[in-house]
Amino acid sequence: MSMYKDVMSTLVRVLAADNIDNSTKQSWQKLIDADLRQGGNGSTLSVRDKFDYDCCLYALLHRQLGRAQWDVLVAKYSTHKANKVAAIGRLVSRTTSPAPQLFVYKALTAWAIPKLKGIQTRKRSTDMIVLRAEFYDMNTWDTEGKPESTRRRWKTGIVKLMEKLEEEAVIHATEIFDREQIFIDAA
Repeated sequence: MSMYKDVMSTLVRVLAADNIDNSTKQSWQKLIDADLRQGGNGSTLSVRDKFDYDCCLYALLHRQLGRAQWDVLVAKYSTHKANKVAAIGRLVSRTTSPAPQLFVYKALTAWAIPKLKGIQTRKRSTDMIVLRAEFYDMNTWDTEGKPESTRRRWKTGIVKLMEKLEEEAVIHATEIFDREQIFIDAA
């Protein structure tokens, strides 16, 4: 079944499968499906068939990725609030850092849920996790009053660790997708 275009849009779509109300289409899903409806590969598949295939890929990734790889992808790309929060929590418990636990939690959360523009002006969906602006203030992440250089070093180390884990997870997911031959052939 070749109906997906690239790895990242496929990951986002597949990780959103557990949060989709199949009775109404999400606006982002309409955009992804629009190209397929205009005669591209997969255009003969029903919306339900595509959703079912997304769910199968979701289960396949969940089964074949390592736990940390799965959690980093869910934390970064899932639209399911509870799953995203749970994945962040599991990543916090796995993260080795000289920083205190609160700092690790806040740094990981800020990485997984970056500050978004347009929230105050209601340009973005409100059905997503939105953290208060104060959450991103690194001064609130450390109750011991460590120097800013130390806090920046801790944050940089945590972000680098997450980015490395994310890269490994995407590479592994790409290998899984390639085995399943899910991508539209660029002809």
